[in-house]
Amino acid sequence: MSNSDSAPGYHLAQINIAHARDTMDSLTMKGFVDRLDEINALADDAPGFVWRLQTDEGDATAIQAYDDPAIIVNMSVWKDIESLKHFVYRTAHVDLIRDRDAWFLKMMQAHQALWWIPAGHIPSVEEGRTRLEQLEVNGPGPAAFTFAKPFQPVETV
Repeated sequence: MSNSDSAPGYHLAQINIAHARDTMDSLTMKGFVDRLDEINALADDAPGFVWRLQTDEGDATAIQAYDDPAIIVNMSVWKDIESLKHFVYRTAHVDLIRDRDAWFLKMMQAHQALWWIPAGHIPSVEEGRTRLEQLEVNGPGPAAFTFAKPFQPVETV
């Protein structure tokens, strides 16, 4: 099995955070906010998609995961790395990546982490924060990794 293949009995969890330039109801953030429903629906219908963090309104921008209210969090679960990578880099989602500097400040710490979870497990925001911290402190490894340096599931992670 290559590092990017699916792993029987496991799904791929991801967290990414971003530091917004302004509040979600500001003119600065309008271009991002106006695309949220479209991009979230695209994720929901994407091959390999399992779950995403969201409020009753359907997105995660109102979820306060950090003391700084300008830091927004996104989490999702996918069947494998390739499904997530395809969604992130080969769909309209890539437009948000391309234009991110208009809406978000550059983050100097780890802002995205991937990790394997048992199929059926829904990760908590705290679990995601822990994985980001592990990546920041230890670099990529079985507990938290990146697209550039993926790892296979380890039973003890």
